[in-house]
Amino acid sequence: MGMLCAVSFQRYGRLYYLDPGELRPQVGDKVLVPTDDGPEVAECVWAAQWVTDDTAGFPRLAGLAQEDDLRRDEELRRRKAEAKVAAKRLIREHGLPMKVVAVDHVLGNGDGGGERSTIYFTAPHRVDFRSLVRDLGATLHCRVELRQLSARDSARVQGGIGSCGRDLCCATFLNDFEPVTIRMAKDQDLPLNPLRISGACGRLMCCLKYEHPLYAKFAESAPAIGARVSTPEGEGRVVGHSVPRDAVTVRLDADGSRSRCSRADVCGPRRAHDTR
Repeated sequence: MGMLCAVSFQRYGRLYYLDPGELRPQVGDKVLVPTDDGPEVAECVWAAQWVTDDTAGFPRLAGLAQEDDLRRDEELRRRKAEAKVAAKRLIREHGLPMKVVAVDHVLGNGDGGGERSTIYFTAPHRVDFRSLVRDLGATLHCRVELRQLSARDSARVQGGIGSCGRDLCCATFLNDFEPVTIRMAKDQDLPLNPLRISGACGRLMCCLKYEHPLYAKFAESAPAIGARVSTPEGEGRVVGHSVPRDAVTVRLDADGSRSRCSRADVCGPRRAHDTR
């Protein structure tokens, strides 16, 4: 058991959980988060509180942001904006089929030394951007790297709202992209309309995987559609499944009406066990 707080580097951006240590940041406080390129300023969006999970593996806050840190953060944001504008302009001049998604910048020692800009972009295919890198370096007066992102990574970086009305899972809490297949949509009886089962990235929605184990487990023991079953209301034939309710729909032989029964009521092994 320990304490955790959550911070974000940009509004409505991805949340990062840290051990506050001796600090007790409140919502809205500016804090310093350790990164590979040194401490960076982030905003506390979830005040430090006790949790039941083990917090030994979480990074610890480097402290509360001071005036010098805030000025450095403002300079960093200004340099990112300049790099993004320059990249878009030069891409247009070079006539390259690229779209700038995000920019990351590392400040140097004040005279341009050690500064680095990393520009993330999407493109329909591989792009020869060697001349673009040279022009960007001359314009920004720092070392420039260009990295091409996949459709899923692009959605994660840009963020957005999913069809459920909530922030994209990949932009908030998902750490890794797990394989999602069309079979998962079929098993859940979802319409195979790309507009209904695709996310903001144009690929199959990651959330198709969330409930799939429940549907797979249900299919292992539930009678198949068309199977003959006995229900508390009489004999009938299965005509539908309702996995969230853990039930099946049966058309009764007696009068043709439909009855929704618990899976346990029509499962042969379960009924035999109850009888014994």
